Amino acid sequence: MHRRRSRHGAAMVAALALAVGLTACSSGKEDGKAGTTSGTAPVSGNVKIAYLQKQGDQQYFIDEADGAKAKAKELGVDLKVVNLGNDTNKAVSEVQAALAQKYNGVVIVVPDPAVGPQVVEIAKNGAALLASDDQICVNGADPTKCSADQLVPRVGFSGAQMGTQVGDRAAEEFRKAGWAPQDTAIIAAWKQDVTVCSDRVNAAHEAFKRATGADVKVLKVGTDNTPPDAQNKTAATMSGNRSVKHWIVWGCNDENVSGAVTALQNGGYGAADVVGVGLGGYLACKDWGSGKPSGMKAALFINGYEVGGLAVQTMVDRLKNGKPFAPEAFATTKMVDPSNWQQSGLKCS
Repeated sequence: MHRRRSRHGAAMVAALALAVGLTACSSGKEDGKAGTTSGTAPVSGNVKIAYLQKQGDQQYFIDEADGAKAKAKELGVDLKVVNLGNDTNKAVSEVQAALAQKYNGVVIVVPDPAVGPQVVEIAKNGAALLASDDQICVNGADPTKCSADQLVPRVGFSGAQMGTQVGDRAAEEFRKAGWAPQDTAIIAAWKQDVTVCSDRVNAAHEAFKRATGADVKVLKVGTDNTPPDAQNKTAATMSGNRSVKHWIVWGCNDENVSGAVTALQNGGYGAADVVGVGLGGYLACKDWGSGKPSGMKAALFINGYEVGGLAVQTMVDRLKNGKPFAPEAFATTKMVDPSNWQQSGLKCS
C-alpha cells in the first residue's frame, strides 16, 4: 500500500519528529487533544476543507470521497478531495497547498504514518487537522509507540472491533468445516508498520482463540497491503508448509485476503479447504458475483461513504461550532457473505 520513502524524505521526517517532540507543549494541542490547531477560532464565513486520501482509486476510498462530497454539499462546505496515491511527498505538498489556499481544515489519510509529525507541523500554522482511517502521531513516526494524548484525532473504524468480528466469523466457519487444528494453519497478512492493521489482525486472533479454544498455527505474512504482494508472499509461505491441509485467512483489508486466497487456490487448495474472511468486502463480492465456489467465505463490510461523511461533519462541528474533536469517532460495520452482500449496499470494485 505504501511506497518506500526517499532518504531525503526520511531525513526530513526524522528531523521534524525531533522538532515537534521538543515543542510538543505548544505544537497543535487544544482542548486536551493532539492534532488540533492552537488558537483556531470558529469560522464565521464559508468553510473550506481539504480531504487528502492515500490510494484514492481504491473502491473504499472512492466511496469515502463520495460520502465526504455529499456531506459537504448538504452543509454548504467548500471541499477539495485529493488522491495522494502512495506518495508521502505529495501528502506534504498538498497540506502545504491547503494552508497556502487558506483552507480551514485538513482531513488526511496518510500514505505512511511516518509522515505524521511533518503533517502536524505544517497544519498547526493555520488549519484544524483530523486523521481519517489511519492513525498518525504528533511527535513520532510510529503511532504504536505514541502516547494517547499525542495521537491526532481520528475518524474511521475501531481496529479491535473489526478484528474481533473477523475472528468470530472465522471461528464460526472453522467449526462448521470440522477441521482438525493440527491440519489447519492461519495466514495473517498485513503491512506490519500500520497501526490499525496490527490492531485488526491481533484482535482477530484473540477472538478466534476465545471462540474455538483451538491451538491453530498462525503464519504472519508481511505485505504492502496489495493483492499482488499478498499473493506472492502467501505463495512463498504456502510452499514451505505443504503439510497443511486447510487454511484460514484474515488480514488488514480485502486486498490481503483476496491475494492470499488466490495464492492458495492457485497452489491446489480447493474452495472447501480455504476460509477467507475479508475486511472491506469490495473484492470479496467479485468472487461471490461469479457464482463459483470460493475460499472467500465472508467479509466485514466497512462503509467508506459513511466515514467520509462523518469526517466532514466532525470537521464542520469543530470549525463552525468550536466542538472539540473526540480522540476517535467510529462508523458502523456489517458482516456480509454470498447470501446477503447484494442487499447490504456494498459496491464491487
